[in-house]
Amino acid sequence: MSARPNAAATAVTTVVAEAVETATESADPCCAAPLPVLGRDVTVPLVTGGEVTYAALDYAASAPALQRVWDDVAAYAPYYGSVHRGAGYLSQLSTDLFENSRATVAEFLDCRPGDQVVFTRSTTDSLNLLAAAVPADCQVFVFETEHHASLLPWGSPHAPGRGGSDARVTYLDAPRTPARAVEILERALAARDPHGPALVCVTGASNVTGELWPVKELAAAAHAHGARIVLDAAQLAPHHPVSVTELDVDWVAFSGHKLYAPFGSGVLAGRADWLQDSQPYLAGGGASRKVARRADGGVDVEWHTTAARHEAGSPNVIGVYSIASACKALTEAGFDALVAREDHLIATVRAGLAEVPEVRVLSLFGDDAPRVGVISFVVEGWNSSHFAAALSAEYGIGVRDGLFCAHPLVRTLLGSDPQDPGECGAPEAAPGERSLNAIRVSFGAGTPDEHVERFVGAVKELVRNGAQWKYRTEDGRCVPDRG
Repeated sequence: MSARPNAAATAVTTVVAEAVETATESADPCCAAPLPVLGRDVTVPLVTGGEVTYAALDYAASAPALQRVWDDVAAYAPYYGSVHRGAGYLSQLSTDLFENSRATVAEFLDCRPGDQVVFTRSTTDSLNLLAAAVPADCQVFVFETEHHASLLPWGSPHAPGRGGSDARVTYLDAPRTPARAVEILERALAARDPHGPALVCVTGASNVTGELWPVKELAAAAHAHGARIVLDAAQLAPHHPVSVTELDVDWVAFSGHKLYAPFGSGVLAGRADWLQDSQPYLAGGGASRKVARRADGGVDVEWHTTAARHEAGSPNVIGVYSIASACKALTEAGFDALVAREDHLIATVRAGLAEVPEVRVLSLFGDDAPRVGVISFVVEGWNSSHFAAALSAEYGIGVRDGLFCAHPLVRTLLGSDPQDPGECGAPEAAPGERSLNAIRVSFGAGTPDEHVERFVGAVKELVRNGAQWKYRTEDGRCVPDRG
């Protein structure tokens, strides 16, 4: 069904033109203006007095909404209606918008003919969906360096044939070079017994170190050994173009809330056969084509074979449209310019941190490894939660501290024993004491230079002079002591 001309589309077209003009106002990509994001003018109070514009440097957790995305959603909102099968104008318009968004995402990912784009709630949801769809005799191979969203679904009791003692998951050790990652995978795949179906799950960019993984080479290795591969692109898609065809991956998963579209949607895109052969991820309306009573009193169900098979229930139309809007905005801004500008920000942060001897940046592949705007580090003599709290309370800078839902990787990078205590976001040591966690700064297309410059200056000042305020632990968080 083709899209119909409507007032919402006219409004969106105007917003697109304004966004592209803003993003391309500078000829030098390193000096190009950041893409406008929602909340860029928000001010926050400082515990030391006064207010400052908030520096959002936690993009790896959730990126702020692009202003373009927000405006597109607002333009559509009056036309919101039920999706699929509705006879009314707004229902048909919303159905067109929903399905056209699917086509936009497929184009953004450079999907192959026949690939399916399934809308989910998040990357976690997407990978759990795929885990429920793998054949029961499939072996799964995953590096210990993965985010928990990629690390944990394969042994879930909700995945047929994969729960409890029947789970056939091989966890691979952290490699120290991209070439070593390929070697480890090839050896593991060649040694599998029996030599049946296999699936490899790998990240495109680490949510801890920001380092890019050799996805194309890993895909080639997987296919050479008769395995398939799914790419966790949650941290890659917001920063670099992702081509399913060029990388030759079988599936890709990502989240809207990291792609400047925080409205509760995600994507699983790729080959249709395993998805068509599996039971629906959720049973209900939308996934079923026909339901009829049998003579014996039971119910027969004929399920869809399209992406709808795994999209039961009323879909999140606004979330889906927001992802499509973000895909268009990033494509029109041009990834060459976005990457060049982000590389400039990365260089600024890394150079600044390198000037502080007490700072140790965490890395798997070394200083020269290509990366996205995600950098984790520890500071000698500081509890990481205390340091992050001081950045927020005294400088208006939002970063993240903890193990970043990648516990095995952070433990490896910190050189800790697997049994050492530590958990995400819970400072178990007092301010000033060593703790098993780190600090992560992350940024992207909406980050102005001033935010990273303020961050570097704040790190230097805190290490040199210490915090200006006292802090205490409250409900698992390090907070200013106001009492």
